[in-house]
Amino acid sequence: MGRFCEIQTRNELADYLQVPRSKLTYILYAVGTQKCYRTFQIPKRSGGERKICAPNADLKDIQRRLASALSEFQRIMRMEKGIHPSVSHAFEKGKGIITNAAVHRSKRLVLNLDLEDFFDSFHFGRVKGYFEKNRDFHLPPEVALTIAQIACYEGRLPQGAPSSPVISNLICQILDMRLLKIARRNRLDYTRYADDLTFSTNDHSFLERYDTFLREVSDEIRKAGFSVNEKKTRLQFRDSRQEVTGLIVNKKLHVSRNFYRETRAMAHRLYTQGELEIHGEPATMAQLEGRFSFIDQLEHYNNQNDSDKHTCNTLCGRERQYQAFLFYRYLFANERPLIITEGKTDPRYLKAALKRFYSEYPRLVSRDAAGNFLFRIAFLRRSDRWKYFFGVSMDGADAMKALYRYFVPALNSPNYLKTLRQLCGSEPRNSVIFLYDNETVSDRPLKQFLRYVKLDEGCKHALQRDLSIPLVAGSKLHLLTTPLIGGKAECEIEDLFTQETLDTELDGKHFSREESYDENAFYGKDIFSRYVYSNYSTIDFSNFRPLLDALNKIV
Repeated sequence: MGRFCEIQTRNELADYLQVPRSKLTYILYAVGTQKCYRTFQIPKRSGGERKICAPNADLKDIQRRLASALSEFQRIMRMEKGIHPSVSHAFEKGKGIITNAAVHRSKRLVLNLDLEDFFDSFHFGRVKGYFEKNRDFHLPPEVALTIAQIACYEGRLPQGAPSSPVISNLICQILDMRLLKIARRNRLDYTRYADDLTFSTNDHSFLERYDTFLREVSDEIRKAGFSVNEKKTRLQFRDSRQEVTGLIVNKKLHVSRNFYRETRAMAHRLYTQGELEIHGEPATMAQLEGRFSFIDQLEHYNNQNDSDKHTCNTLCGRERQYQAFLFYRYLFANERPLIITEGKTDPRYLKAALKRFYSEYPRLVSRDAAGNFLFRIAFLRRSDRWKYFFGVSMDGADAMKALYRYFVPALNSPNYLKTLRQLCGSEPRNSVIFLYDNETVSDRPLKQFLRYVKLDEGCKHALQRDLSIPLVAGSKLHLLTTPLIGGKAECEIEDLFTQETLDTELDGKHFSREESYDENAFYGKDIFSRYVYSNYSTIDFSNFRPLLDALNKIV
Protein backbone atom coordinates (compact mmCIF):
# COMPACT_ATOMS: atom_id res chain seq x y z
CA MET A 1 0.00 0.00 0.00
CA GLY A 2 1.23 3.45 -0.91
CA ARG A 3 -0.13 6.65 0.57
CA PHE A 4 -3.08 7.04 2.87
CA CYS A 5 -4.95 9.04 0.20
CA GLU A 6 -4.69 6.05 -2.19
CA ILE A 7 -6.84 3.76 -0.01
CA GLN A 8 -9.92 2.66 -1.99
CA THR A 9 -11.85 0.20 0.20
CA ARG A 10 -12.52 -0.67 3.83
CA ASN A 11 -10.36 -3.78 3.46
CA GLU A 12 -7.48 -1.69 2.11
CA LEU A 13 -7.86 0.65 5.11
CA ALA A 14 -7.63 -2.38 7.44
CA ASP A 15 -4.50 -3.54 5.62
CA TYR A 16 -2.96 -0.05 5.78
CA LEU A 17 -3.56 0.10 9.55
CA GLN A 18 -2.30 -3.50 9.90
CA VAL A 19 -5.58 -4.56 11.49
CA PRO A 20 -7.09 -7.94 10.48
CA ARG A 21 -9.96 -7.31 8.10
CA SER A 22 -12.24 -9.64 10.04
CA LYS A 23 -11.47 -7.80 13.29
CA LEU A 24 -12.34 -4.39 11.83
CA THR A 25 -15.59 -5.73 10.35
CA TYR A 26 -16.48 -7.44 13.62
CA ILE A 27 -15.98 -4.29 15.71
CA LEU A 28 -17.81 -2.01 13.26
CA TYR A 29 -20.79 -4.24 12.46
CA ALA A 30 -21.07 -7.26 14.76
CA VAL A 31 -20.32 -5.42 18.01
CA GLY A 32 -20.79 -1.80 16.97
CA THR A 33 -18.41 0.91 18.13
CA GLN A 34 -21.13 2.51 20.26
CA LYS A 35 -20.86 -0.45 22.63
CA CYS A 36 -17.06 -0.12 22.91
CA TYR A 37 -16.91 2.88 25.26
CA ARG A 38 -17.15 3.67 28.93
CA THR A 39 -17.87 7.24 29.98
CA PHE A 40 -16.98 9.22 33.10
CA GLN A 41 -16.69 12.82 34.24
CA ILE A 42 -13.59 14.78 35.23
CA PRO A 43 -13.60 18.30 36.71
CA LYS A 44 -12.74 21.25 34.47
CA ARG A 45 -10.17 23.77 35.66
CA SER A 46 -12.71 26.54 35.04
CA GLY A 47 -15.50 24.73 36.89
CA GLY A 48 -18.05 22.12 35.87
CA GLU A 49 -17.26 18.70 34.51
CA ARG A 50 -15.93 17.29 31.25
CA LYS A 51 -17.29 14.06 29.78
CA ILE A 52 -14.59 11.56 28.86
CA CYS A 53 -15.43 8.65 26.53
CA ALA A 54 -12.78 5.94 26.78
CA PRO A 55 -12.77 3.18 24.11
CA ASN A 56 -12.08 -0.44 24.98
CA ALA A 57 -8.71 -2.01 24.19
CA ASP A 58 -9.57 -3.33 20.71
CA LEU A 59 -11.11 -0.11 19.41
CA LYS A 60 -8.42 1.97 21.11
CA ASP A 61 -5.73 0.01 19.27
CA ILE A 62 -7.41 0.69 15.91
CA GLN A 63 -7.84 4.38 16.76
CA ARG A 64 -4.16 4.66 17.71
CA ARG A 65 -3.13 3.11 14.39
CA LEU A 66 -5.44 5.49 12.54
CA ALA A 67 -4.05 8.49 14.44
CA SER A 68 -0.47 7.43 13.69
CA ALA A 69 -1.19 6.95 9.99
CA LEU A 70 -2.94 10.32 9.70
CA SER A 71 -0.16 12.12 11.58
CA GLU A 72 2.49 10.63 9.30
CA PHE A 73 0.49 11.52 6.17
CA GLN A 74 0.04 15.08 7.46
CA ARG A 75 3.79 15.38 8.12
CA ILE A 76 4.63 14.21 4.59
CA MET A 77 2.10 16.59 3.00
CA ARG A 78 3.53 19.56 4.92
CA MET A 79 7.04 18.69 3.77
CA GLU A 80 6.01 18.33 0.14
CA LYS A 81 4.11 21.62 0.14
CA GLY A 82 6.82 23.46 2.02
CA ILE A 83 4.30 24.50 4.65
CA HIS A 84 5.73 25.99 7.81
CA PRO A 85 5.01 24.14 11.08
CA SER A 86 1.37 24.30 12.11
CA VAL A 87 0.12 27.08 14.38
CA SER A 88 -1.60 24.31 16.34
CA HIS A 89 0.29 23.34 19.49
CA ALA A 90 -2.12 20.76 20.92
CA PHE A 91 -1.67 17.09 20.05
CA GLU A 92 1.42 17.85 17.95
CA LYS A 93 4.72 16.04 18.48
CA GLY A 94 7.27 18.25 20.22
CA LYS A 95 4.66 20.87 21.08
CA GLY A 96 2.47 21.67 24.06
CA ILE A 97 1.22 24.48 26.24
CA ILE A 98 4.81 25.70 26.78
CA THR A 99 5.57 26.16 23.08
CA ASN A 100 2.11 27.66 22.62
CA ALA A 101 2.58 30.23 25.39
CA ALA A 102 6.17 31.05 24.40
CA VAL A 103 5.00 32.66 21.15
CA HIS A 104 3.15 35.30 23.17
CA ARG A 105 5.79 36.10 25.76
CA SER A 106 6.63 39.77 26.52
CA LYS A 107 3.90 41.27 24.33
CA ARG A 108 2.04 44.55 24.77
CA LEU A 109 -1.37 42.95 24.17
CA VAL A 110 -2.57 39.34 24.41
CA LEU A 111 -6.03 38.36 23.16
CA ASN A 112 -7.58 35.02 24.15
CA LEU A 113 -10.59 33.50 22.39
CA ASP A 114 -12.28 30.19 23.19
CA LEU A 115 -14.21 27.95 20.79
CA GLU A 116 -17.44 26.75 22.34
CA ASP A 117 -18.19 22.99 22.52
CA PHE A 118 -15.07 22.27 20.48
CA PHE A 119 -15.14 18.48 20.13
CA ASP A 120 -18.94 18.38 19.82
CA SER A 121 -18.53 20.56 16.72
CA PHE A 122 -16.94 17.63 14.88
CA HIS A 123 -20.04 15.59 14.14
CA PHE A 124 -20.15 12.34 12.17
CA GLY A 125 -21.12 13.97 8.88
CA ARG A 126 -18.40 16.57 9.18
CA VAL A 127 -15.71 13.94 9.75
CA LYS A 128 -16.93 11.80 6.84
CA GLY A 129 -17.28 14.82 4.59
CA TYR A 130 -13.79 16.07 5.36
CA PHE A 131 -12.08 12.86 4.24
CA GLU A 132 -14.27 12.72 1.11
CA LYS A 133 -13.89 16.33 -0.01
CA ASN A 134 -10.55 17.59 1.33
CA ARG A 135 -8.13 17.90 -1.58
CA ASP A 136 -5.32 16.12 0.28
CA PHE A 137 -7.49 13.02 0.77
CA HIS A 138 -10.47 12.71 -1.65
CA LEU A 139 -11.18 9.27 -0.21
CA PRO A 140 -14.04 7.09 -1.54
CA PRO A 141 -17.30 7.31 0.49
CA GLU A 142 -16.81 3.76 1.84
CA VAL A 143 -13.38 4.64 3.31
CA ALA A 144 -14.50 8.03 4.66
CA LEU A 145 -17.52 6.33 6.27
CA THR A 146 -15.29 3.70 7.89
CA ILE A 147 -12.97 6.37 9.32
CA ALA A 148 -15.95 8.22 10.78
CA GLN A 149 -17.28 4.97 12.28
CA ILE A 150 -13.91 4.25 13.89
CA ALA A 151 -13.47 7.79 15.22
CA CYS A 152 -16.96 8.88 16.32
CA TYR A 153 -19.13 8.03 19.32
CA GLU A 154 -22.72 9.18 19.73
CA GLY A 155 -22.31 11.10 16.48
CA ARG A 156 -19.29 13.18 17.60
CA LEU A 157 -15.54 12.98 18.03
CA PRO A 158 -15.25 11.82 21.65
CA GLN A 159 -12.82 13.28 24.15
CA GLY A 160 -10.79 10.29 25.26
CA ALA A 161 -10.29 8.59 21.89
CA PRO A 162 -6.71 8.58 20.51
CA SER A 163 -7.93 9.51 17.02
CA SER A 164 -9.90 12.62 18.03
CA PRO A 165 -6.97 15.05 18.42
CA VAL A 166 -5.34 14.48 15.03
CA ILE A 167 -8.67 14.52 13.17
CA SER A 168 -9.73 17.75 14.90
CA ASN A 169 -6.38 19.33 13.94
CA LEU A 170 -6.76 18.23 10.32
CA ILE A 171 -10.24 19.73 10.04
CA CYS A 172 -9.05 22.95 11.72
CA GLN A 173 -6.16 23.45 9.28
CA ILE A 174 -8.17 25.67 6.90
CA LEU A 175 -9.44 27.80 9.80
CA ASP A 176 -5.88 28.14 11.14
CA MET A 177 -4.57 29.29 7.77
CA ARG A 178 -7.31 31.89 7.40
CA LEU A 179 -6.89 33.21 10.94
CA LEU A 180 -3.11 33.33 10.48
CA LYS A 181 -3.60 35.41 7.35
CA ILE A 182 -5.83 37.87 9.24
CA ALA A 183 -3.36 38.00 12.12
CA ARG A 184 -0.37 38.74 9.90
CA ARG A 185 -2.28 41.48 8.11
CA ASN A 186 -2.83 43.09 11.52
CA ARG A 187 0.77 42.43 12.70
CA LEU A 188 -0.23 39.82 15.32
CA ASP A 189 1.13 36.39 16.20
CA TYR A 190 -1.43 33.57 16.29
CA THR A 191 -1.49 30.09 17.85
CA ARG A 192 -4.19 27.56 18.68
CA TYR A 193 -4.18 25.01 21.45
CA ALA A 194 -7.28 22.86 20.76
CA ASP A 195 -10.14 25.27 21.48
CA ASP A 196 -7.93 28.07 22.88
CA LEU A 197 -7.03 30.72 20.29
CA THR A 198 -4.40 33.33 21.17
CA PHE A 199 -3.32 36.48 19.34
CA SER A 200 -0.60 38.86 20.56
CA THR A 201 1.20 41.97 19.39
CA ASN A 202 3.50 44.84 20.33
CA ASP A 203 1.80 47.14 17.83
CA HIS A 204 0.72 50.38 19.57
CA SER A 205 -2.03 51.05 17.03
CA PHE A 206 -3.77 47.66 17.30
CA LEU A 207 -6.39 48.93 19.75
CA GLU A 208 -7.66 51.26 17.00
CA ARG A 209 -8.40 48.19 14.84
CA TYR A 210 -9.46 45.89 17.67
CA ASP A 211 -13.23 45.88 17.06
CA THR A 212 -12.85 45.37 13.32
CA PHE A 213 -10.28 42.61 13.87
CA LEU A 214 -12.49 40.81 16.37
CA ARG A 215 -15.50 40.90 14.01
CA GLU A 216 -13.43 39.57 11.13
CA VAL A 217 -12.01 36.73 13.24
CA SER A 218 -15.43 35.85 14.69
CA ASP A 219 -16.96 35.73 11.18
CA GLU A 220 -14.21 33.39 9.99
CA ILE A 221 -14.74 31.14 13.01
CA ARG A 222 -18.49 30.95 12.31
CA LYS A 223 -17.88 30.13 8.62
CA ALA A 224 -15.67 27.22 9.77
CA GLY A 225 -18.54 25.75 11.78
CA PHE A 226 -17.52 26.94 15.25
CA SER A 227 -18.74 29.60 17.65
CA VAL A 228 -16.85 31.88 20.02
CA ASN A 229 -17.50 31.57 23.76
CA GLU A 230 -17.98 35.28 24.43
CA LYS A 231 -17.59 34.83 28.19
CA LYS A 232 -13.98 33.71 27.76
CA THR A 233 -12.81 36.44 25.39
CA ARG A 234 -10.03 38.36 27.18
CA LEU A 235 -7.81 41.24 26.09
CA GLN A 236 -4.82 41.36 28.46
CA PHE A 237 -2.46 44.31 28.77
CA ARG A 238 1.25 44.29 29.65
CA ASP A 239 0.72 45.97 33.03
CA SER A 240 -1.68 43.20 34.12
CA ARG A 241 -1.20 39.44 34.40
CA GLN A 242 -1.14 37.98 30.89
CA GLU A 243 -2.09 34.31 30.78
CA VAL A 244 -1.99 31.86 27.87
CA THR A 245 -3.18 28.26 28.33
CA GLY A 246 -2.63 28.53 32.07
CA LEU A 247 0.86 30.06 31.90
CA ILE A 248 1.96 33.59 32.77
CA VAL A 249 3.69 35.14 29.75
CA ASN A 250 4.49 38.74 30.81
CA LYS A 251 8.25 38.04 30.78
CA LYS A 252 9.47 34.53 31.48
CA LEU A 253 7.00 31.64 31.39
CA HIS A 254 5.62 30.81 34.82
CA VAL A 255 2.74 29.05 36.48
CA SER A 256 0.63 31.27 38.68
CA ARG A 257 1.87 31.91 42.21
CA ASN A 258 -1.20 30.10 43.53
CA PHE A 259 -0.36 26.95 41.56
CA TYR A 260 3.19 26.87 42.94
CA ARG A 261 2.08 27.67 46.49
CA GLU A 262 -0.57 24.95 46.33
CA THR A 263 2.00 22.43 45.07
CA ARG A 264 4.49 23.32 47.78
CA ALA A 265 1.76 23.19 50.46
CA MET A 266 0.60 19.79 49.18
CA ALA A 267 4.12 18.42 49.50
CA HIS A 268 4.52 19.83 53.02
CA ARG A 269 1.22 18.26 54.10
CA LEU A 270 2.35 14.96 52.60
CA TYR A 271 5.61 15.06 54.56
CA THR A 272 4.11 16.17 57.87
CA GLN A 273 0.69 14.49 57.86
CA GLY A 274 1.00 11.70 55.33
CA GLU A 275 -2.03 13.06 53.48
CA LEU A 276 -2.29 14.23 49.89
CA GLU A 277 -5.16 16.19 48.39
CA ILE A 278 -5.76 18.36 45.32
CA HIS A 279 -8.59 20.85 45.77
CA GLY A 280 -10.06 18.79 48.59
CA GLU A 281 -10.01 15.49 46.66
CA PRO A 282 -7.68 12.56 47.48
CA ALA A 283 -4.66 12.55 45.18
CA THR A 284 -1.68 10.35 44.42
CA MET A 285 2.05 11.00 44.54
CA ALA A 286 2.08 10.59 40.76
CA GLN A 287 -0.27 13.57 40.47
CA LEU A 288 1.89 15.68 42.78
CA GLU A 289 4.98 14.65 40.85
CA GLY A 290 3.20 15.75 37.67
CA ARG A 291 2.71 19.22 39.13
CA PHE A 292 6.37 19.48 40.17
CA SER A 293 7.45 18.19 36.75
CA PHE A 294 5.32 20.78 34.98
CA ILE A 295 6.80 23.61 37.04
CA ASP A 296 10.26 22.23 36.32
CA GLN A 297 9.64 22.15 32.55
CA LEU A 298 9.15 25.90 32.70
CA GLU A 299 12.36 26.37 34.67
CA HIS A 300 14.23 24.38 32.01
CA TYR A 301 12.64 26.37 29.21
CA ASN A 302 13.47 29.71 30.80
CA ASN A 303 17.05 28.68 31.61
CA GLN A 304 17.91 26.65 28.52
CA ASN A 305 20.63 29.13 27.52
CA ASP A 306 22.37 28.56 30.87
CA SER A 307 22.27 24.75 30.72
CA ASP A 308 26.06 24.53 30.38
CA LYS A 309 26.43 26.15 33.80
CA HIS A 310 24.14 23.67 35.55
CA THR A 311 25.16 21.28 38.30
CA CYS A 312 22.94 19.61 40.88
CA ASN A 313 24.37 22.12 43.39
CA THR A 314 23.12 25.18 41.47
CA LEU A 315 19.39 24.43 41.61
CA CYS A 316 17.01 27.31 42.24
CA GLY A 317 14.46 27.27 45.05
CA ARG A 318 11.69 25.70 42.98
CA GLU A 319 14.05 23.01 41.72
CA ARG A 320 15.13 22.25 45.31
CA GLN A 321 11.47 21.64 46.19
CA TYR A 322 11.22 19.13 43.33
CA GLN A 323 14.53 17.52 44.30
CA ALA A 324 13.31 17.05 47.87
CA PHE A 325 10.09 15.46 46.61
CA LEU A 326 12.00 13.04 44.37
CA PHE A 327 14.17 12.01 47.32
CA TYR A 328 11.04 11.54 49.44
CA ARG A 329 9.11 9.49 46.90
CA TYR A 330 11.89 7.21 45.65
CA LEU A 331 14.46 7.08 48.47
CA PHE A 332 12.49 7.71 51.67
CA ALA A 333 8.86 6.67 51.17
CA ASN A 334 9.62 4.15 48.41
CA GLU A 335 6.88 1.52 48.25
CA ARG A 336 9.35 -1.31 47.62
CA PRO A 337 12.99 -1.83 48.54
CA LEU A 338 15.05 -0.01 45.90
CA ILE A 339 18.24 -1.47 44.47
CA ILE A 340 20.76 0.77 42.71
CA THR A 341 23.25 -1.13 40.59
CA GLU A 342 26.51 -0.30 38.83
CA GLY A 343 25.29 -1.26 35.35
CA LYS A 344 22.00 -1.55 33.48
CA THR A 345 22.39 -5.30 32.97
CA ASP A 346 22.62 -6.21 36.69
CA PRO A 347 18.84 -5.96 37.32
CA ARG A 348 18.20 -8.54 34.59
CA TYR A 349 20.62 -10.98 36.21
CA LEU A 350 18.99 -10.59 39.62
CA LYS A 351 15.46 -10.85 38.27
CA ALA A 352 16.38 -13.97 36.30
CA ALA A 353 17.88 -15.61 39.40
CA LEU A 354 14.81 -14.70 41.45
CA LYS A 355 12.51 -16.16 38.81
CA ARG A 356 14.51 -19.39 39.03
CA PHE A 357 14.34 -19.51 42.84
CA TYR A 358 11.05 -17.64 43.36
CA SER A 359 9.62 -20.18 45.84
CA GLU A 360 12.62 -19.71 48.15
CA TYR A 361 12.41 -15.92 48.36
CA PRO A 362 8.76 -14.92 48.88
CA ARG A 363 9.84 -11.53 50.31
CA LEU A 364 11.51 -10.72 47.00
CA VAL A 365 9.26 -12.29 44.35
CA SER A 366 5.98 -14.13 43.97
CA ARG A 367 3.63 -15.34 41.23
CA ASP A 368 0.01 -14.45 40.62
CA ALA A 369 -2.80 -16.81 39.63
CA ALA A 370 -1.90 -16.41 35.96
CA GLY A 371 1.72 -17.39 36.64
CA ASN A 372 3.17 -13.91 36.18
CA PHE A 373 6.15 -12.97 38.36
CA LEU A 374 5.58 -10.11 40.80
CA PHE A 375 8.81 -8.56 42.04
CA ARG A 376 8.67 -7.09 45.55
CA ILE A 377 11.84 -5.12 44.92
CA ALA A 378 12.48 -2.25 42.50
CA PHE A 379 15.51 -1.01 40.60
CA LEU A 380 16.39 2.63 40.00
CA ARG A 381 15.56 3.66 36.44
CA ARG A 382 18.21 6.16 35.52
CA SER A 383 17.02 9.12 33.48
CA ASP A 384 17.91 12.66 32.52
CA ARG A 385 15.90 13.80 35.51
CA TRP A 386 18.07 11.85 37.97
CA LYS A 387 21.15 13.19 36.24
CA TYR A 388 19.91 16.78 36.41
CA PHE A 389 18.79 16.74 40.04
CA PHE A 390 21.27 14.34 41.65
CA GLY A 391 24.19 13.98 39.26
CA VAL A 392 23.36 10.35 38.48
CA SER A 393 24.71 9.38 35.04
CA MET A 394 22.87 7.01 32.72
CA ASP A 395 25.29 4.18 33.48
CA GLY A 396 28.14 3.41 35.85
CA ALA A 397 28.88 3.25 39.57
CA ASP A 398 28.88 6.99 40.24
CA ALA A 399 25.15 6.84 41.05
CA MET A 400 25.73 5.52 44.58
CA LYS A 401 28.35 8.13 45.42
CA ALA A 402 26.11 10.90 44.03
CA LEU A 403 23.06 9.78 46.02
CA TYR A 404 24.95 9.00 49.23
CA ARG A 405 25.63 12.73 49.70
CA TYR A 406 21.91 13.36 50.35
CA PHE A 407 21.80 10.82 53.18
CA VAL A 408 24.59 12.48 55.18
CA PRO A 409 25.82 16.02 55.89
CA ALA A 410 27.93 16.99 52.88
CA LEU A 411 29.29 20.11 51.28
CA ASN A 412 26.70 21.82 49.06
CA SER A 413 24.19 18.95 49.40
CA PRO A 414 21.04 19.03 51.55
CA ASN A 415 20.76 16.23 54.09
CA TYR A 416 17.30 15.11 53.00
CA LEU A 417 17.34 12.05 55.25
CA LYS A 418 17.61 14.25 58.34
CA THR A 419 15.13 16.83 57.03
CA LEU A 420 12.45 14.27 56.17
CA ARG A 421 12.90 12.39 59.42
CA GLN A 422 12.11 15.62 61.24
CA LEU A 423 9.18 16.58 59.01
CA CYS A 424 7.63 13.12 58.82
CA GLY A 425 8.39 12.10 62.38
CA SER A 426 9.27 8.65 61.06
CA GLU A 427 12.01 6.56 59.52
CA PRO A 428 12.27 5.61 55.81
CA ARG A 429 9.63 3.14 54.68
CA ASN A 430 11.81 0.63 52.83
CA SER A 431 15.46 -0.11 52.22
CA VAL A 432 17.66 1.57 49.64
CA ILE A 433 20.45 -0.78 48.57
CA PHE A 434 23.68 0.06 46.76
CA LEU A 435 24.84 -3.07 44.89
CA TYR A 436 28.52 -3.24 43.90
CA ASP A 437 30.73 -5.85 42.29
CA ASN A 438 33.07 -7.23 44.98
CA GLU A 439 36.28 -5.46 43.94
CA THR A 440 38.31 -4.10 46.85
CA VAL A 441 41.84 -4.96 45.75
CA SER A 442 42.19 -2.96 42.54
CA ASP A 443 41.08 0.65 42.35
CA ARG A 444 37.60 -0.22 41.13
CA PRO A 445 34.19 1.36 42.03
CA LEU A 446 33.64 -0.47 45.33
CA LYS A 447 37.11 0.38 46.66
CA GLN A 448 36.62 4.00 45.58
CA PHE A 449 33.25 4.13 47.33
CA LEU A 450 34.62 2.63 50.55
CA ARG A 451 37.32 5.27 50.53
CA TYR A 452 34.73 7.99 49.83
CA VAL A 453 32.52 7.03 52.79
CA LYS A 454 35.58 6.44 54.99
CA LEU A 455 34.57 2.93 56.01
CA ASP A 456 36.71 1.51 58.80
CA GLU A 457 38.43 -1.87 58.66
CA GLY A 458 35.86 -3.54 60.91
CA CYS A 459 33.03 -2.59 58.55
CA LYS A 460 35.04 -3.73 55.55
CA HIS A 461 35.54 -7.11 57.21
CA ALA A 462 31.81 -7.34 57.98
CA LEU A 463 31.00 -6.53 54.37
CA GLN A 464 33.15 -9.41 53.10
CA ARG A 465 31.71 -11.76 55.72
CA ASP A 466 28.02 -10.88 55.39
CA LEU A 467 28.02 -9.30 51.89
CA SER A 468 26.03 -6.36 53.29
CA ILE A 469 26.29 -3.61 55.90
CA PRO A 470 24.16 -0.60 56.88
CA LEU A 471 25.74 2.61 55.58
CA VAL A 472 24.09 5.26 57.76
CA ALA A 473 23.30 4.50 61.38
CA GLY A 474 19.58 4.17 62.03
CA SER A 475 18.65 4.44 58.35
CA LYS A 476 17.67 1.79 55.83
CA LEU A 477 20.52 2.59 53.47
CA HIS A 478 22.61 -0.55 52.85
CA LEU A 479 25.68 -1.55 50.91
CA LEU A 480 25.49 -4.96 49.21
CA THR A 481 28.17 -6.76 47.22
CA THR A 482 28.57 -9.96 45.26
CA PRO A 483 30.19 -13.04 46.88
CA LEU A 484 33.74 -14.12 46.12
CA ILE A 485 33.79 -17.52 44.45
CA GLY A 486 36.42 -19.97 43.25
CA GLY A 487 39.11 -18.47 45.46
CA LYS A 488 39.11 -15.22 43.52
CA ALA A 489 40.22 -12.01 45.21
CA GLU A 490 37.64 -9.99 43.26
CA CYS A 491 34.39 -10.88 41.52
CA GLU A 492 32.07 -9.15 39.09
CA ILE A 493 28.46 -10.24 38.98
CA GLU A 494 29.16 -12.09 35.71
CA ASP A 495 31.62 -14.30 37.64
CA LEU A 496 28.62 -15.87 39.39
CA PHE A 497 27.64 -17.65 36.19
CA THR A 498 29.14 -21.03 35.33
CA GLN A 499 31.74 -21.22 32.60
CA GLU A 500 29.23 -23.13 30.50
CA THR A 501 26.83 -20.17 30.58
CA LEU A 502 29.60 -17.65 29.93
CA ASP A 503 30.68 -19.71 26.90
CA THR A 504 27.22 -19.55 25.32
CA GLU A 505 27.49 -18.99 21.58
CA LEU A 506 24.81 -16.77 20.00
CA ASP A 507 24.65 -16.34 16.23
CA GLY A 508 28.20 -17.62 15.97
CA LYS A 509 29.51 -15.06 18.46
CA HIS A 510 30.95 -15.36 21.98
CA PHE A 511 30.36 -13.24 25.07
CA SER A 512 32.73 -10.37 25.86
CA ARG A 513 32.67 -8.38 29.10
CA GLU A 514 34.81 -5.61 27.68
CA GLU A 515 33.34 -2.24 26.76
CA SER A 516 35.05 -2.37 23.39
CA TYR A 517 35.07 -5.59 21.34
CA ASP A 518 34.96 -6.89 17.79
CA GLU A 519 31.23 -7.06 17.01
CA ASN A 520 31.88 -9.57 14.22
CA ALA A 521 33.15 -12.13 16.73
CA PHE A 522 31.63 -11.13 20.10
CA TYR A 523 28.45 -9.86 21.75
CA GLY A 524 28.30 -7.69 24.86
CA LYS A 525 26.66 -7.59 28.26
CA ASP A 526 23.33 -6.25 27.02
CA ILE A 527 22.71 -9.22 24.71
CA PHE A 528 24.07 -11.65 27.31
CA SER A 529 21.76 -10.31 30.04
CA ARG A 530 18.74 -10.56 27.73
CA TYR A 531 19.68 -14.16 26.95
CA VAL A 532 20.00 -14.92 30.67
CA TYR A 533 16.64 -13.32 31.46
CA SER A 534 14.83 -15.20 28.69
CA ASN A 535 16.45 -18.56 29.52
CA TYR A 536 16.38 -18.35 33.33
CA SER A 537 14.81 -21.79 33.69
CA THR A 538 17.81 -23.58 32.14
CA ILE A 539 20.67 -21.55 33.63
CA ASP A 540 22.62 -22.50 36.77
CA PHE A 541 22.23 -19.66 39.30
CA SER A 542 23.73 -21.55 42.28
CA ASN A 543 26.44 -18.93 42.86
CA PHE A 544 23.76 -16.24 43.16
CA ARG A 545 22.31 -17.80 46.32
CA PRO A 546 24.63 -16.00 48.83
CA LEU A 547 23.80 -12.67 47.12
CA LEU A 548 20.05 -13.38 47.21
CA ASP A 549 20.30 -14.52 50.84
CA ALA A 550 22.01 -11.26 51.80
CA LEU A 551 19.42 -9.23 49.87
CA ASN A 552 16.62 -11.20 51.52
CA LYS A 553 18.11 -10.52 54.95
CA ILE A 554 18.18 -6.76 54.30
CA VAL A 555 14.55 -6.76 53.15
